[in-house]
Amino acid sequence: MPTIAWEACIHIPAAIRAIAAQRCMSRAAPIPPPCAIDGTPALRHMDRMLRIDNITYAIGGRPLFEGASASIPEGHKVGIVGRNGTGKTTLFKLIRGELSLEGGEITLPPRARIGGVSQEVPGSEVSLIDTVLAADTERAELLAEADTTQDPARIAEVQTRLADIDAWSAEGRAASILKGLGFDDAQQKMPCSAFSGGWRMRVALAAVLFAAPDLLLLDEPTNYLDLEGALWLESYLARYPHTVLVISHDRGLLNRAVGAILHLEDRKLSLYQGNYDTFARTRSARLEAQQAQVRKQDARRAHLQSFVDRFRAKASKAKQAQSRLKMIEKMETITSPQEAALKVFTFPEPEELSPPIVNLESVSVGYGEREVLGKLNLRIDQDDRIALLGRNGEGKSTLSKLLSGRLSPMGGRFTASSKLRIGYFAQHQVDELHVDETPLDHLRRARPDEAPGRHRARLAGFGMNAAQVDTAVGKLSGGQKARLSLLLATLDAPHMLILDEPTNHLDIESREALVEALTAYSGAVVLVSHDMHLLSMVADRLWLVSGGRVTPYEDDLEAYRKLLLSSDAPEKGKAKAKSARPEAAPPRRASRDEILALRGEVRKCEARVGKLGEMRDKLATKLAAPEMYEPGKAGEAEVWQKKYAEVMDGLGRAEAMWMSALEKLETAEASVGAKG
Repeated sequence: MPTIAWEACIHIPAAIRAIAAQRCMSRAAPIPPPCAIDGTPALRHMDRMLRIDNITYAIGGRPLFEGASASIPEGHKVGIVGRNGTGKTTLFKLIRGELSLEGGEITLPPRARIGGVSQEVPGSEVSLIDTVLAADTERAELLAEADTTQDPARIAEVQTRLADIDAWSAEGRAASILKGLGFDDAQQKMPCSAFSGGWRMRVALAAVLFAAPDLLLLDEPTNYLDLEGALWLESYLARYPHTVLVISHDRGLLNRAVGAILHLEDRKLSLYQGNYDTFARTRSARLEAQQAQVRKQDARRAHLQSFVDRFRAKASKAKQAQSRLKMIEKMETITSPQEAALKVFTFPEPEELSPPIVNLESVSVGYGEREVLGKLNLRIDQDDRIALLGRNGEGKSTLSKLLSGRLSPMGGRFTASSKLRIGYFAQHQVDELHVDETPLDHLRRARPDEAPGRHRARLAGFGMNAAQVDTAVGKLSGGQKARLSLLLATLDAPHMLILDEPTNHLDIESREALVEALTAYSGAVVLVSHDMHLLSMVADRLWLVSGGRVTPYEDDLEAYRKLLLSSDAPEKGKAKAKSARPEAAPPRRASRDEILALRGEVRKCEARVGKLGEMRDKLATKLAAPEMYEPGKAGEAEVWQKKYAEVMDGLGRAEAMWMSALEKLETAEASVGAKG
């Protein structure tokens, strides 16, 4: 059974309450103390806050927090962000009391329960539903007492309390949470031992959500979820009735599930109101202002220093020079916050192949005798960007393995370009790295003939510094391991890159760098990810994997998100998806980022049409040559005519996508004009 961490709570010291009361009483007029939104006096509201007051903490002599402070009101949902290694997980341990502060104080609301997911979830023989139900210890204890107590008065008390906590609907609530996280009715009755570690983490998450602690601490909760589970969790956390602190690099969750962002940087805590996009805009403006101050101060210092350098040796100006030197010494240096350098990915560029690079005709695939997917009629061109949608267990990973050559078709016709190279990245591959070897060792094995300098250059291209390339993989962070796996997957300049949850363990800066790399990459991309932001920025085609079939999903990702959160699941493929589309959704003003993304999509589509047009012209010239039809070349002419037909088919689809992108851009720009 998963271990749920509950911690005793600390009362706000009486001295703090006395000081606050004294401040209220010392005002000139008898003004009542300020009130919270709900009308509660602010002093009482302060008692219900999580207060982090001037804390200091270091690990191995390296300071993580120095005089850091923040206050989180009860019931708020706060996303915690910061570069890897800044101390986000350490902050959770300090709040739970697992680590002792070197200075300052962390104060929690009285009698509050803290809940978090254990890092290790044992595999017991207890069923999933019973494991989750057991997380509500009060309910379990009351039910046990109800079966044993003989005291009529106590029986009445127990039954009243069971009614108060809605104990009789508990099984339904627990089942609903498990279902939201991807467990069907049959799986909920299975023992925990029947599931792998990642699935047990979901059970542990379900258990802590069911227990509904007053302060919920979640550390990267979407890392073990698929897109459907991540979207369900976003919705659940947005409705959660108590305080939530969530460490996450998932922009979708940080935009839709929280109302504030707590940023860790330069050993300080800064609380920003609003979602992640609001935080990013506010922080960007703040950084620009600070940079302007730095430039202004540097110019002032340079001006003073110039005077000193010119006149310090001149007797008539010596006093003035000395005065300016003192001004320089007294100037308080303005330092701009440490900026995370963009961790750039550089994918090697493959040569261009004739379309299609992969073609499936009535293909079926599965394991042993069991068919998972059938009647697959799919085509992939080198410029395709495809996102695979569908609930867990429907066959997204099976399709990825088929396309990558890790599974052979059971039937049908599967054709691929003879020169096709495929890069494949899956979650489990990070775990298959050699933990006792360095990243350099991995590259030496993959490229034994390359010079060490070239190995280091490749690793630097994936954001790994000199110290990291000589560090054993077992001591690297999850993000660094993911970068190494991505490098190994793209080493051969693949024409098609298949990525299964590539963003797990990557911070937000690295995810943005991955988006940039995939946008610049000239090969095909097939994506499976719970990161809606990545999918929306990269994918231009959506395939729905459902009911043993793979069909184009004609709507957009936002419609798919709404569909998943509604009572109707996309189990009947494209027709069901279309019927669930809102008929009269009110017009929404497009954001600047959305318009920029649409303009980028239009440019990509235009470039794709131009490239296919050039290929068409070259093939037409070749087919127009008289020597093509000389005796004995009939077979060759037929091959080139087939290639011409394929290019024309691809050109037609590309032009349709271009027109669709233009229409979306025009609609978005019109929405701004109409409301501007």
